[in-house]
Amino acid sequence: MQTKLTLRLDETLIAKAKNWAKSRNVSLSEAVAEFFEHLPEPDRPLQLSTWTQSLVGAIKATGEIPNDEALREEYIDYLEAKYQ
Repeated sequence: MQTKLTLRLDETLIAKAKNWAKSRNVSLSEAVAEFFEHLPEPDRPLQLSTWTQSLVGAIKATGEIPNDEALREEYIDYLEAKYQ
């Protein structure tokens, strides 16, 4: 049984979604339904693909994750050392 669903979205987002659906020859309702069908069940843990599972633990954290400013400064230091 199909039931009507009303969504309130920004006009530009609606236009973008309609264009996306049209370019794929599906209705917007079909696209939304397909998205909802792929949502995980709330009581089941998310299933990772075999390839993704193989990546788990591949990188070991070595302290704090640097913020954008720290990365920028590190890159500037690298460039200064390289071109001096």
